[in-house]
Amino acid sequence: MNIKKLNSFKLGDLNVKIPIIQGAMGVGVSLSKLAAAVAKEGGIGVISGVQIGFDEEDFIKNNQEANVRALRKHIQKAKELCKDGILGVNLLAAMKNYKDMAMAAVEEEIDLIISGAGLPLDLPPIVENSKTKIAPIVSSGKAAALICKVWDKKYKRTSDMFIVEGPNAGGHLGFSKEELESASHKNLEELVVEVVEAIKPYEEKYNVKIPVIAAGGVFTGEDIARYIKLGASGVQMGTRFVATHECDAHINFKNTYVNSKEEDMRLVKSPVGMPGRAVNNEFTKRLDIENVPVKRCYDCLVPCNPKDTPYCISQALINSVTGNIDEGLVFSGSNAYKVDKIVSVKELIEELVSEAEKNL
Repeated sequence: MNIKKLNSFKLGDLNVKIPIIQGAMGVGVSLSKLAAAVAKEGGIGVISGVQIGFDEEDFIKNNQEANVRALRKHIQKAKELCKDGILGVNLLAAMKNYKDMAMAAVEEEIDLIISGAGLPLDLPPIVENSKTKIAPIVSSGKAAALICKVWDKKYKRTSDMFIVEGPNAGGHLGFSKEELESASHKNLEELVVEVVEAIKPYEEKYNVKIPVIAAGGVFTGEDIARYIKLGASGVQMGTRFVATHECDAHINFKNTYVNSKEEDMRLVKSPVGMPGRAVNNEFTKRLDIENVPVKRCYDCLVPCNPKDTPYCISQALINSVTGNIDEGLVFSGSNAYKVDKIVSVKELIEELVSEAEKNL
């Protein structure tokens, strides 16, 4: 059998040896330990910047300062652990301290800033005169074209990479609840092709190849091969990396995936204003009946109003990552129920690469 090798791809002047990006998962699920382990194996390891300072002593009192400090700390720690690997941070465009966090990441010489939960139209000036690459997360060719158009006009540049997130992703989704429930949305295969086409004029104008990364429900090496054949340069995977020894989350969080069933995968409302996907548990069942009162507001998200929010998403995510699952939100991709054991990052990547190469 003639097995084709899984190709690396270029991200500007960086060579991504294994075309797998570990999806960022917050709060605290993907920090320096997980990101470094993935980067060490040749993929791109990503630290989630969302409320990253949750375990800093002054987190409640000085939320924004604690987050910036923790972000710097985790970037430095990940660099020490993986030496020459490629590292990124994921920052939600809806975060109130977005600019401060992005500037701190650039000062720490992070390789890549990934941005979702809104269009990061003002990101280019933050990375100007640095080596930091930028990659927006989009859910349509239209969004990718709009970002390219604005960045071309205002900043005379294009994106370094696009991550196309389909409807089966975990966490916040770029589709309405109605679209997701009625399945009237496009699938990831269609979206990848749409974005590849939408950015072609800008690749030609700037004479560059802009890698397109498929994300959301990517679970096996066979999936990886399928998206690469459609024109993607690689994939982003979050769910699979939760069930690794190196994942920064509490063992209770990981075991929620291992013990889940297909019927436990569900949509939840979120203060961010977008639907999310999570594992059904005591907390989500409670949300179906009532709002969970906000005891303390961290003032972290632009669209969130503590007076009428269904719950505090920061507190819900902090609870789950520290092991208090019954009072926490466990975000997951639609395939989390397929996870049946916890492995090392090295084992997982070797398995995925081997499967992908057999299917190319």
